[in-house]
Amino acid sequence: MIKIIVSIIGLAMIGFIVWWFFGKHEVEEGAADVTGHQQSIDVEVKGGYSPEVVFLKLGVPATLNFTRKDPSSCLDRVVFPDFGINQALPQDETKKVQIDTSKAGEYEWACGMDMFHGKVVIK
Repeated sequence: MIKIIVSIIGLAMIGFIVWWFFGKHEVEEGAADVTGHQQSIDVEVKGGYSPEVVFLKLGVPATLNFTRKDPSSCLDRVVFPDFGINQALPQDETKKVQIDTSKAGEYEWACGMDMFHGKVVIK
């Protein structure tokens, strides 16, 4: 009986791991608010990024306002390799990150440890 219970628990754990790493998960998306000739969007940093995908308009100067609410040191930086940005994110403060929107495309960002990711889509 113990072998059956252990086998069921083991199979359940394997199923969870497969779902976690290979399953499709919903990703929160958001579009920047355009006011005049400027666009901005707020991104909450808490166990990841929310929204995780940000849509920006091509050619309109953009600001991403990151507010870190997570005490984890993993999320204390945001890195945009394509833009050469490596910005510290102090906890409970909003940091503005200027994004160059002169070229359309998809650009990734990550935390300082490259464990949590987000994406900017410029079109």
